[in-house]
Amino acid sequence: MIDVHIHAVPPNLPGVGPLSPLLKLAPETIAAELRAQMQTAGVTHALAMGQWAAGDDDPLGVNKTLDIAALVPGLKAIGACDPTRTDDAHFDRCADVLAAGRVVALKCYLGYLHYEPAHPHYRRYYELAARYRVPVMFHCGDTYSPMAKLRFAHPLGVDEVAVDHPDVRFVICHLGNPWVTDAAEVIYKNINVWADLSGLLVGDDGVLSSEEAKALAADLVREVRRGMKYAERPNRFLYGTDWPLAPMPAYRDFVRDAVPAKFHDCVFEENARLLFRLA
Repeated sequence: MIDVHIHAVPPNLPGVGPLSPLLKLAPETIAAELRAQMQTAGVTHALAMGQWAAGDDDPLGVNKTLDIAALVPGLKAIGACDPTRTDDAHFDRCADVLAAGRVVALKCYLGYLHYEPAHPHYRRYYELAARYRVPVMFHCGDTYSPMAKLRFAHPLGVDEVAVDHPDVRFVICHLGNPWVTDAAEVIYKNINVWADLSGLLVGDDGVLSSEEAKALAADLVREVRRGMKYAERPNRFLYGTDWPLAPMPAYRDFVRDAVPAKFHDCVFEENARLLFRLA
């Protein structure tokens, strides 16, 4: 099982805290909890989001994640794009990180940062993604920050760059929730667009076992199934949790209910292995 969307370090975004007190602790403590969660849930690989604006010595914000990855077999880093940077030196440093194989994808924090996917400041990241054959992931849908602007996080914006950059593979994170049908339409129309199913339910085991959460989960199961049916591309959906915002075992069970059983193998592993070129 491959979890394509977790956080091992605070994202460092405007208006967003560390996501969990755990992520403020020592790398060894984070690594121990992450290993336990992965083992319990049956996860062999997990892809962790980078930090925004981590400094010139860390152009894609992955150094802290890579420190943890050294202690967690199967943990890979995803680099964070910074649309406020336009200087050649920054992109030269990004290219060095990609050339060294230190990241398996790039991530654009739409909404949190007030730039739409087609903004010219993202274009050079797409060019790097094409050159080094890594996907570009977009936060889409609801946000965790009162400072975010939702119009930048709508999944329809992904359609424009999917058309303009046909040699790049794009991922709509969180299935664009609450704009699930819009996200499904973008996947249906564009052969180079995927979606992950992360972050649809948030809370610890106690919260997720409540009657309110169970009712929400039932609604989301219907939404996911409707989105997959509309998109007509089960090979474009990816399993993710958004850990530590939700426990891996509980979220696995939710996605098992949401995804038709005949698509479990592709959603839980095969699609991600091909997209991210995981051995």
